[in-house]
Amino acid sequence: MSDKGMMQQEEIFSKVQRAGRRTYFFDVRATKAGDYYLTITESKKFTNDDGSFHYKKHKIYLYKEDFTEFNELLKEMTDYIIDQKGDEVISERHQKDFKKDDYDPNDDLAEGGEAISSSSTEKFTDISFDDI
Repeated sequence: MSDKGMMQQEEIFSKVQRAGRRTYFFDVRATKAGDYYLTITESKKFTNDDGSFHYKKHKIYLYKEDFTEFNELLKEMTDYIIDQKGDEVISERHQKDFKKDDYDPNDDLAEGGEAISSSSTEKFTDISFDDI
């Protein structure tokens, strides 16, 4: 029994995906009846002003009867995002000089409307050494 009076469910099979400040845990667990289900946990690290840190966690429980529809919807949604925006990440976190108000998605297109991949263009960052 844990401190909260609930039995801890042992992980049967686990995988971890690290993604910057976020970590995703995929854990197969067993019900009391011995059937399996999936938990997906997002853990995000936050740093306090004093340098200490804490984690916020969000958990999804996914049962076998929902796997098919969940997989179909996840694929549909991820395909939609890639079809609409491509797979290149556009965000403040990934581009320090990104300004949402100044962003024009057409700037990412070559002649004929094709996207320019970051591997096909050379990127240059203007660096100021005055602060060093």
